[in-house]
Amino acid sequence: MAFDAYDDQSLSRHAMKAELLDAETELRLAYAWRDERDEEALHRLITAYMRLAISMAAKFKRYGAPMNDLIQEASLGLMKAADKFDPDRGVRFSTYAVWWIKASIQDYVMRNWSMVRTGSTSSQKSLFFNMRRVQARLEREASSRGEALDRHQLRQMIASEVGVPLHDVEMMEGRLSGSDFSLNATQSTDEEGREWIETIEDEGDHGAELVEEGRDRATLRHWLVAALTQLNDREQFIVRERKLRDEPRTLESLGQELGLSKERVRQIEAAAFGKMRKSLETQSSEVHHFLV
Repeated sequence: MAFDAYDDQSLSRHAMKAELLDAETELRLAYAWRDERDEEALHRLITAYMRLAISMAAKFKRYGAPMNDLIQEASLGLMKAADKFDPDRGVRFSTYAVWWIKASIQDYVMRNWSMVRTGSTSSQKSLFFNMRRVQARLEREASSRGEALDRHQLRQMIASEVGVPLHDVEMMEGRLSGSDFSLNATQSTDEEGREWIETIEDEGDHGAELVEEGRDRATLRHWLVAALTQLNDREQFIVRERKLRDEPRTLESLGQELGLSKERVRQIEAAAFGKMRKSLETQSSEVHHFLV
């Protein structure tokens, strides 16, 4: 059943005009829906208890959600209750439906309270809807005894009262104490109009580190080029094909191209690396001596 075409007031008026079901009629409709999937019976059952759903939705207006959305969620909970209701248990449908309506509304409120997920466990849900009420009662009781509770004492008492861990109380207190804001919002105390996102530290490499890294790469590249010039043409060819290609060639393929054995190619490669190593050591020691 959809209620998109109604506003808050028309929904309430429509619900108030619905029939009041006695226990016998309610039971008959419930059996008709469960056993025969009689949609007319379901419609009468849902319509009769929409006033209950609207009444419960109104209790959650203080969380800032639009009333029409709350009623939509309440009606979804009411329909779930009708679908799962077992008339053989001897319980009135209204008693059973209350729990489904409340759960549906609470889930909606928590999903839309914040961009940051407020909580989904049973303890977090209990805190979300009861913490402020419990806190106010504890503060009143302490005040009547002439006591003043500090924040830590109050959190511990709330945790004990609701039956949840202390860290859950601390987390929920933080979530309920403020609202979301955009990181692109301008800081009110900043005359230059800086956005909040500009205050977040960049965890990547900083400019100086990037410059130093680039300089080191350029120096190493210069050293390698200089070391390669110490090799003859055949040695340079083997080093390039073995180490500087995206897909290095095998000793066997190079041997076939150069007319050499695989072992001879390996020996030339080893000798070339030895020459390059000496050249690199000489260059690095010269740079070190200059810096010292």
